[in-house]
Amino acid sequence: MSISRRGFLAGLPLLLAGCASTINDQTNYAALPNEQFPLKTVPVENIKPELRRTEVAYVTPHAAGTVVVDTPARRAYYILGNGRAIRYGVGVGRAGLALAGNAYVGRKAEWPTWTPTANMQRREERYRKLAGGMQGGPNNPLGARAMYLYRGGNDTHFRIHGTNQPQSIGLAMSSGCIRMMNHDVVDLYSRVKVGAKVVVIQA
Repeated sequence: MSISRRGFLAGLPLLLAGCASTINDQTNYAALPNEQFPLKTVPVENIKPELRRTEVAYVTPHAAGTVVVDTPARRAYYILGNGRAIRYGVGVGRAGLALAGNAYVGRKAEWPTWTPTANMQRREERYRKLAGGMQGGPNNPLGARAMYLYRGGNDTHFRIHGTNQPQSIGLAMSSGCIRMMNHDVVDLYSRVKVGAKVVVIQA
Protein backbone atom coordinates (compact mmCIF):
# COMPACT_ATOMS: atom_id res chain seq x y z
CA MET A 1 0.00 0.00 0.00
CA SER A 2 1.45 3.37 -1.04
CA ILE A 3 0.77 6.78 0.52
CA SER A 4 0.87 9.90 -1.60
CA ARG A 5 3.02 12.84 -0.56
CA ARG A 6 -0.14 14.94 -0.19
CA GLY A 7 -1.78 12.29 2.03
CA PHE A 8 1.34 11.95 4.15
CA LEU A 9 1.61 15.70 4.69
CA ALA A 10 -2.09 15.95 5.50
CA GLY A 11 -1.78 13.29 8.19
CA LEU A 12 1.52 14.54 9.62
CA PRO A 13 -0.01 17.01 12.14
CA LEU A 14 -2.18 14.22 13.61
CA LEU A 15 0.81 11.91 13.82
CA LEU A 16 2.90 14.54 15.57
CA ALA A 17 0.04 15.40 17.92
CA GLY A 18 -0.18 11.76 18.97
CA CYS A 19 3.57 11.62 19.57
CA ALA A 20 3.48 14.86 21.56
CA SER A 21 0.74 13.46 23.81
CA THR A 22 2.74 10.31 24.51
CA ILE A 23 5.88 12.33 25.22
CA ASN A 24 4.03 14.62 27.64
CA ASP A 25 2.51 11.63 29.41
CA GLN A 26 5.90 9.97 29.76
CA THR A 27 7.45 13.16 31.11
CA ASN A 28 4.93 13.05 33.98
CA TYR A 29 6.26 9.64 34.97
CA ALA A 30 10.00 10.16 34.41
CA ALA A 31 12.55 9.11 37.03
CA LEU A 32 12.76 11.29 40.17
CA PRO A 33 16.36 10.67 41.25
CA ASN A 34 16.46 13.44 43.87
CA GLU A 35 13.85 11.83 46.12
CA GLN A 36 14.95 10.47 49.51
CA PHE A 37 14.11 7.10 47.97
CA PRO A 38 14.58 7.68 44.21
CA LEU A 39 11.62 6.82 42.00
CA LYS A 40 12.24 5.00 38.74
CA THR A 41 10.63 5.86 35.42
CA VAL A 42 7.19 4.32 35.05
CA PRO A 43 6.63 3.29 31.40
CA VAL A 44 3.55 5.21 30.37
CA GLU A 45 2.22 2.23 28.43
CA ASN A 46 1.84 0.49 31.81
CA ILE A 47 -0.74 3.10 32.89
CA LYS A 48 -4.21 3.11 31.37
CA PRO A 49 -4.70 6.37 29.43
CA GLU A 50 -7.73 7.32 31.52
CA LEU A 51 -5.68 6.99 34.74
CA ARG A 52 -2.76 9.15 33.62
CA ARG A 53 -2.27 12.61 35.09
CA THR A 54 -3.61 15.22 32.72
CA GLU A 55 -5.14 18.70 32.65
CA VAL A 56 -8.82 18.60 31.72
CA ALA A 57 -11.89 20.80 31.47
CA TYR A 58 -13.77 20.55 34.77
CA VAL A 59 -16.68 22.76 35.74
CA THR A 60 -17.17 22.98 39.51
CA PRO A 61 -18.35 25.51 42.11
CA HIS A 62 -15.27 24.76 44.23
CA ALA A 63 -12.46 27.28 44.42
CA ALA A 64 -9.01 26.87 42.93
CA GLY A 65 -6.80 24.84 45.25
CA THR A 66 -9.60 22.45 46.25
CA VAL A 67 -9.14 18.69 45.81
CA VAL A 68 -12.25 16.82 44.65
CA VAL A 69 -12.23 13.03 44.90
CA ASP A 70 -14.85 11.33 42.71
CA THR A 71 -14.95 7.94 44.41
CA PRO A 72 -17.26 6.11 41.96
CA ALA A 73 -15.17 7.27 39.00
CA ARG A 74 -11.83 6.55 40.76
CA ARG A 75 -10.58 10.03 39.91
CA ALA A 76 -9.22 12.98 41.88
CA TYR A 77 -9.15 16.56 40.62
CA TYR A 78 -6.96 19.44 41.72
CA ILE A 79 -8.97 22.54 40.83
CA LEU A 80 -7.01 25.12 38.85
CA GLY A 81 -9.90 27.54 38.31
CA ASN A 82 -11.40 28.94 35.09
CA GLY A 83 -13.03 25.60 34.31
CA ARG A 84 -9.79 23.60 34.42
CA ALA A 85 -8.39 20.93 36.71
CA ILE A 86 -5.61 18.36 36.89
CA ARG A 87 -7.08 14.87 36.86
CA TYR A 88 -5.43 11.88 38.54
CA GLY A 89 -6.39 8.22 38.66
CA VAL A 90 -6.82 6.98 42.23
CA GLY A 91 -7.58 3.85 44.20
CA VAL A 92 -10.32 4.13 46.82
CA GLY A 93 -11.68 2.33 49.87
CA ARG A 94 -13.64 -0.88 49.82
CA ALA A 95 -17.38 -0.64 50.45
CA GLY A 96 -18.05 0.62 53.96
CA LEU A 97 -14.48 1.84 54.42
CA ALA A 98 -14.64 5.23 52.75
CA LEU A 99 -14.74 8.88 53.74
CA ALA A 100 -17.55 11.04 52.38
CA GLY A 101 -18.16 14.79 52.40
CA ASN A 102 -15.84 17.67 53.24
CA ALA A 103 -12.50 17.67 55.01
CA TYR A 104 -9.28 19.65 54.80
CA VAL A 105 -5.56 18.93 54.66
CA GLY A 106 -4.43 19.13 58.28
CA ARG A 107 -0.82 18.25 57.61
CA LYS A 108 1.49 16.84 54.95
CA ALA A 109 4.48 14.52 55.06
CA GLU A 110 7.16 13.26 52.69
CA TRP A 111 7.93 9.53 52.83
CA PRO A 112 5.69 9.29 55.90
CA THR A 113 5.64 6.78 58.72
CA TRP A 114 2.59 4.53 58.62
CA THR A 115 0.74 3.31 61.70
CA PRO A 116 -2.36 1.15 61.15
CA THR A 117 -5.48 2.62 62.74
CA ALA A 118 -6.97 1.04 65.86
CA ASN A 119 -9.79 -0.38 63.74
CA MET A 120 -7.32 -1.98 61.33
CA GLN A 121 -5.40 -3.48 64.26
CA ARG A 122 -8.63 -4.91 65.68
CA ARG A 123 -9.60 -6.41 62.32
CA GLU A 124 -6.31 -8.09 61.39
CA GLU A 125 -3.44 -9.49 63.43
CA ARG A 126 -0.83 -8.49 60.84
CA TYR A 127 -1.62 -4.83 61.59
CA ARG A 128 -1.18 -5.30 65.34
CA LYS A 129 2.47 -6.13 64.70
CA LEU A 130 2.89 -2.62 63.29
CA ALA A 131 1.32 -0.77 66.24
CA GLY A 132 4.61 1.09 66.72
CA GLY A 133 4.60 2.33 63.13
CA MET A 134 6.53 1.56 59.94
CA GLN A 135 9.20 4.00 58.82
CA GLY A 136 8.83 5.67 55.43
CA GLY A 137 10.37 4.03 52.40
CA PRO A 138 9.66 2.06 49.23
CA ASN A 139 7.86 -0.71 51.14
CA ASN A 140 5.67 1.63 53.17
CA PRO A 141 1.97 1.52 52.13
CA LEU A 142 1.74 5.34 52.24
CA GLY A 143 4.30 5.70 49.48
CA ALA A 144 6.18 8.90 48.72
CA ARG A 145 3.77 11.46 50.21
CA ALA A 146 0.74 11.71 52.47
CA MET A 147 -1.83 14.44 53.00
CA TYR A 148 -3.73 13.91 56.25
CA LEU A 149 -7.43 14.75 56.19
CA TYR A 150 -8.96 16.56 59.17
CA ARG A 151 -12.37 17.78 60.28
CA GLY A 152 -12.89 20.32 63.04
CA GLY A 153 -9.29 20.04 64.16
CA ASN A 154 -9.43 16.25 64.45
CA ASP A 155 -7.63 13.68 62.33
CA THR A 156 -10.16 11.60 60.37
CA HIS A 157 -7.50 8.87 59.89
CA PHE A 158 -8.11 9.11 56.16
CA ARG A 159 -5.26 10.16 53.89
CA ILE A 160 -4.48 10.95 50.30
CA HIS A 161 -1.23 9.09 49.79
CA GLY A 162 1.10 7.27 47.44
CA THR A 163 1.30 3.51 47.16
CA ASN A 164 3.74 0.67 46.65
CA GLN A 165 0.92 -1.16 44.81
CA PRO A 166 0.41 0.86 41.60
CA GLN A 167 -1.77 -1.93 40.22
CA SER A 168 -4.44 -0.88 42.77
CA ILE A 169 -5.02 2.47 41.06
CA GLY A 170 -8.50 2.54 39.54
CA LEU A 171 -9.81 -0.06 41.99
CA ALA A 172 -11.74 -0.06 45.29
CA MET A 173 -9.56 -2.15 47.58
CA SER A 174 -7.91 0.09 50.18
CA SER A 175 -8.76 0.39 53.86
CA GLY A 176 -10.54 3.65 53.13
CA CYS A 177 -7.76 6.00 52.10
CA ILE A 178 -7.25 7.54 48.67
CA ARG A 179 -4.27 6.04 46.87
CA MET A 180 -2.29 7.61 44.05
CA MET A 181 0.71 6.55 42.01
CA ASN A 182 3.85 7.87 43.68
CA HIS A 183 4.67 10.19 40.78
CA ASP A 184 1.15 11.63 40.92
CA VAL A 185 1.08 12.10 44.69
CA VAL A 186 4.43 13.93 44.50
CA ASP A 187 2.85 16.28 41.96
CA LEU A 188 -0.35 16.83 43.97
CA TYR A 189 1.64 17.32 47.19
CA SER A 190 3.61 20.11 45.53
CA ARG A 191 0.37 21.94 44.69
CA VAL A 192 -1.79 21.41 47.78
CA LYS A 193 -1.50 23.73 50.77
CA VAL A 194 -2.11 22.78 54.39
CA GLY A 195 -5.67 23.89 55.07
CA ALA A 196 -6.85 23.14 51.51
CA LYS A 197 -10.43 21.91 51.19
CA VAL A 198 -10.98 18.29 50.16
CA VAL A 199 -14.36 17.13 48.87
CA VAL A 200 -15.00 13.37 48.69
CA ILE A 201 -17.96 12.41 46.49
CA GLN A 202 -19.57 9.02 47.07
CA ALA A 203 -22.12 7.24 44.89
